[in-house]
Parts: sequence; structure tokens; C-alpha cells
Amino acid sequence: MTYSESQTLPNLQTEAARLREELQMRDNLVQQLSQELFRLVKGNASFMPSPEVSERHLSEVRALREQLQGVEQQVTFYQEQIADRDAEVYQLRQSVQELTDRSRMLEQVVQELPKIYRQKFAERMVPIREKVTQIQRENRQLHAELQSVSYRLAVRTRRQTHLDLPSFPKGMDAAFPSFGNA
Repeated sequence: MTYSESQTLPNLQTEAARLREELQMRDNLVQQLSQELFRLVKGNASFMPSPEVSERHLSEVRALREQLQGVEQQVTFYQEQIADRDAEVYQLRQSVQELTDRSRMLEQVVQELPKIYRQKFAERMVPIREKVTQIQRENRQLHAELQSVSYRLAVRTRRQTHLDLPSFPKGMDAAFPSFGNA
């Protein structure tokens, strides 16, 4: 045996011993796991389902399916209600938009009303102003005629009562307006 072979033999023996220990430890773990699994299976009788347990599970599954169908029907019903409400909300929004537009239009009309009333008032005032101007003209004319008549009356009265009033030339009477046949 050579020196290199003698060196590797102890190393190999050490390595083999270490591998045996690991193998023993794994065997122990497998043993523990199998005991635990056996204990769980033995303690839990429902682990291996029996026919009556299977039947019970099937009836529970049927009941759950029926409940699911009921819930699906409710969901469909609520979805229809939501769709109806969405349509109603849409119609209400359209109504609100139309009413808002109408309100804006009415606001604009209300803002323009004073200007329109001023314009209409001014249009109605034109004939009234013309009538007032005509009446004032007639009033001045009548006032002048009244003064003329008052003067003539004063001249007549002076002649009759012999008051000492200034006399105007006879051609002056024509300068005052007369009432005519009034």
C-alpha cells in the first residue's frame, strides 16, 4: 500500500461514517413522519370518506349550487334595477341640462327686459312728447290771445270808465292775436 492510498483510506472511512449518520438521521425523520401521518389518518375518520359522508357532501354541494343559483338570480335582479336606475339617472340628467339651458335663456331675457322696456317706453313717449309740444304751443298761443283780449277789454273799460291808461295806436290791435270766433 502506498502512502497516497493510506491517506485516502481514512478519508474514505470518515466520509462513509458521515454518510451513515446522515442516512440514519433521514431514516429517523421518515419514521417520525410516517408515524405522524398514521396518527392523523387514524384520528381523522373523515380522511377516508365513507359512502354516507360522500352522499352528505353531494347534498351539500347541491344545496350550495341552489344557493348559488339564488344568488345569481338576485344579482340579475339587482343588475336590472341598477340598469333601470341608470336609465332614470340619464333621463334626469338630460332634464336637468334642458332646465339649465332654459334657465340661462330666461336669465338672459330677464337681463334684457329693462332695455326692452326702456325702448318700448321711449317709443310710446314719442307721440306723447309730440302731443305735449303741441299742447304747449297751443297754450302759448292761447295765452297770447288771452293777453290780447285782456288788453282790449282793459282799453274798452278805460274808455267807459275814463281811466288814464296809456293808449296804443289803432294799428297796434292787429299785432295781437285774436281768438277769432271763439
